[in-house]
Amino acid sequence: MSTRTGSSIVIVGGGASGVVLAAHLLKSPNPDLRVTLIERRPHFGQGLAYSTLLSAHVLNVNASGMSAYADDPGNFARWLLERGLASPDKGPFYAPRSLYARYLKELLDDLEARERDTGRLRLIREESLSVVPTPSGVEVALANGTSVVGHLAVLATGHDEQPGVGQGHAIRMGSEADTPLDPDARVLVLGTGLSMVDAFLSLDQRGHRGGIVAVSRRGLLPSPHRKGNPIKLDVADIPLGTQLSYFVGWFRDLIRENQNAGGDWRDVVDGLRPFNQKIWQNWPSTAKRRFVEHTKAWWDIHRHRMAPEVYERVTKAVRSGRIRLLAGRVVDIEPADGFTATVQLRHKQELETIEVARIYDCTGIVRDISTSSNSVVRSLVDRGLARPDPLRLGLDVTPDCEVIAGDGAVSSKILAVGPLTRGTFFEIDAIPDIRVQCARLARRLLG
Repeated sequence: MSTRTGSSIVIVGGGASGVVLAAHLLKSPNPDLRVTLIERRPHFGQGLAYSTLLSAHVLNVNASGMSAYADDPGNFARWLLERGLASPDKGPFYAPRSLYARYLKELLDDLEARERDTGRLRLIREESLSVVPTPSGVEVALANGTSVVGHLAVLATGHDEQPGVGQGHAIRMGSEADTPLDPDARVLVLGTGLSMVDAFLSLDQRGHRGGIVAVSRRGLLPSPHRKGNPIKLDVADIPLGTQLSYFVGWFRDLIRENQNAGGDWRDVVDGLRPFNQKIWQNWPSTAKRRFVEHTKAWWDIHRHRMAPEVYERVTKAVRSGRIRLLAGRVVDIEPADGFTATVQLRHKQELETIEVARIYDCTGIVRDISTSSNSVVRSLVDRGLARPDPLRLGLDVTPDCEVIAGDGAVSSKILAVGPLTRGTFFEIDAIPDIRVQCARLARRLLG
């Protein structure tokens, strides 16, 4: 895509992905560039991940890996030091997420101030309803009845927060339905990953003392981070395009070798990181499907880890019996005085019934993009302007982030970044991956 005179780019979604893309676009000296950032939430840069105000909610990546800029990896760590929010001698620092939201806000404030006279950046606080291609570009319809036009639109709508589980009885932590609760009440949490950890920290900070039963298919907790030395790999070392069983065997052997040499499994997982997208893109569709169905849960607890101090708190709660982890699935929920949930335990015939006052949905991201609660995404799919990727993890996009329509046509006007592109890029949920994707896209769009 070549530079256009008067390139006007509308970014739909002003959470972390949208702000990071805007920052990379505005590095261009092009005086005719126009970037419009549209966000329905009251604050830009927060999205679902960074809107928490609880100090216990810390980043799952240490500060040195959280810069918004692909070409300046130390930007966030410097920002913390300059404000006295971290000390240089403490080792890895897992900053509260609310601080990261502040960092993104300040970054955007600085861009807004810098571009005030140029008019190259416009921020609109409104919900986007649809994106429609026009002969000259795109038109984005807003909930207030107005619309925004541009040469192209980039969807950066992030994670979808639609509660889709628990037969309609489960609620999201921090939503309007999450009203005050008896401190001694027992609660059920659907999921045992990082969202469950967040829920536990939230409850704990509110003074909740009751039991927490957390259920997932395997009942596994995420692992903790440890300081390590990621192994150095070359793309030639990695068996690309093989079936999953072969790849998993190779990966396990590599971990074994590294551990025998005195290393840690994390060094292998982290050494593989720069190649994860390439590995995913080279797998046949059968391997991708098998991975999502059978291996992803195991991968997630090793790859998406907790800050060490959070891990301490959670494991202490598990040891004391305050958190009970169950491997199984909830097969029935009956509203009573609270709820009676029936759990089918994994690899067992028996059912267990649990009386709880509340059920929290911490199953993480929406599993099928076609059920998205996001108006823009849904309208694009409904009108055939976009389609789910083959595994329905996100929208189907090309490796250049262009959205693929229902009939297979590739759009040069509607693009997507961040978690929406999970089906093509797989690991695209965290800032270190999103910033690289945004930097590449900005270079492509503006040269």
